[in-house]
Amino acid sequence: MTRFDADIIIVGGGSAGCALAGRLADAGVDTLLVEAGKPDTDLRTMVPALTVAVVNNPDYDRGITAEPDDTIGGRQDIWPAARRLGGGSAINGMIYVRGHRRDYDRWAELGATGWAYDDVLPYFRRMETNSRGGDTWRGDSGPIAVSDNRVSYPVIGQFIDAAAAFGIPRNRDHNGEKSGEGTDYSQATQSGGLRCSAARGYLRGKLSRSTLRVMTETEVLRVVIEQGRATGIVIRRHGTEKTLRARKGVVLSAGTLNTPRLLMLSGIGPADELQRHGIACVADSPEVGSNLQEHVGTHLIAATHTRSINSDIRGLAAVGQGLDFVFRRRGAITSSMCHAQAFAHSSAAEGIPDVQISLTAFAFEFSAQGRAILLDRPAVSVTVSVGRPKARGRITLRSARPEDPPIIKHRLLAAEEDVERLARAIEIGREILAQAPIAASIEAELRPGPEVTGTALRAFVRQAAVPLYHPVGTCRMGSDATSVVDPELRVRGVDRLWVVDASVMPSLPIGNTNATVIMIGEKASDHLLRAIAL
Repeated sequence: MTRFDADIIIVGGGSAGCALAGRLADAGVDTLLVEAGKPDTDLRTMVPALTVAVVNNPDYDRGITAEPDDTIGGRQDIWPAARRLGGGSAINGMIYVRGHRRDYDRWAELGATGWAYDDVLPYFRRMETNSRGGDTWRGDSGPIAVSDNRVSYPVIGQFIDAAAAFGIPRNRDHNGEKSGEGTDYSQATQSGGLRCSAARGYLRGKLSRSTLRVMTETEVLRVVIEQGRATGIVIRRHGTEKTLRARKGVVLSAGTLNTPRLLMLSGIGPADELQRHGIACVADSPEVGSNLQEHVGTHLIAATHTRSINSDIRGLAAVGQGLDFVFRRRGAITSSMCHAQAFAHSSAAEGIPDVQISLTAFAFEFSAQGRAILLDRPAVSVTVSVGRPKARGRITLRSARPEDPPIIKHRLLAAEEDVERLARAIEIGREILAQAPIAASIEAELRPGPEVTGTALRAFVRQAAVPLYHPVGTCRMGSDATSVVDPELRVRGVDRLWVVDASVMPSLPIGNTNATVIMIGEKASDHLLRAIAL
């Protein structure tokens, strides 16, 4: 008699995987969550200001190096891949953005039926407890805490007023009725000044339940497929390989970079790619690994006459910030990576906002290793990004060895119109900083420098543009036969195998993607509960 290890095995304890595991366990499904990383129980994953210490830190982030990109001068960027329970939500900048209503309606138009905005809104509401309270658009009883930032600097409010003066309307909640529109104070996935990862929101307090088990520091080598059905996974833990069996099916939730890798290692993918690596083809699915999309952006830096976090983390001011955190859970140590943001139109021809312009009340540069390094003077950063970039890339196998990272092929600025959008976003950021509500606080533009305009600005964009750590799309969801998964998130060609993570997004929504990924996990739980009840 076959011994089963769980009803459902979920591979990957990231934002979507944790949400799915928590909801299935709540419903009484015997669930096993398998995660390659460690638990998210140390201070660096809890204290917001320590985000800069975990991204591209190999103990927290496996950091996969992409192939050279000729559109950005041949540079090889490092794309994060979290090594902690909670996935990206355990190491990200905690910025909570849902995107624009039109982004999800576009999903439905592309064949992801049942994923239009009105379809996904109930899941956004179900997942959150918002510090501003609940209403038609916001939730007040969900597992993910969404809060206003607990830092206060004059330049934050000044930026919002300046954006309105420039012509970007004030929106009292850009995740609410007019999602992805206007200018607002940014919200963060935090509770009481501490990070609220998906692991903390969905798993904390549930690990003692008989319906949920979590295995960390466990590498998944491939999915076991027998007679066209996913029946388990092969793992390596502490140097030992073994097979875990699932009674009702397997879910891949390993992320945009690693889910297609695992599919291909399991024999699901482009037949020629599998043959090249000597992998037997179980299901010829040519789109596995294709359709890779990523937000591309850069930032300008302005020195300020007024205080910023840069000036408050040194000397006696730093002592005060430490005390403020210890006793009130407020101040610079609670800071997310964004304090205010505007969704703007790069041209009058754009029907909905197509660029995101975010203010952070501190300034930083990136080291060669991709680490953020704070400047030693009062300054702010304005990060700009293209909301719906045109470029598409691909994830392929490096080899048939499960321990080898995938190959990331992506040309960030392959589309000239994205270069123009990014340059225009910088110009908009400059024009906002020139408006009276904030202009008196700005001392000088340090990066790229006010003299960098026109052709020189386009050249700066190509030199300075970076991926913003929002990769999606490599296991596209759709109703057509060539899509990797159907709208129920079932992998085509294999029974009882689902994909639940950012890789299923048909297209990239404007703004930071973590909220959307958690929503996918929430909605997936209803899909799976229906499927396994049959």
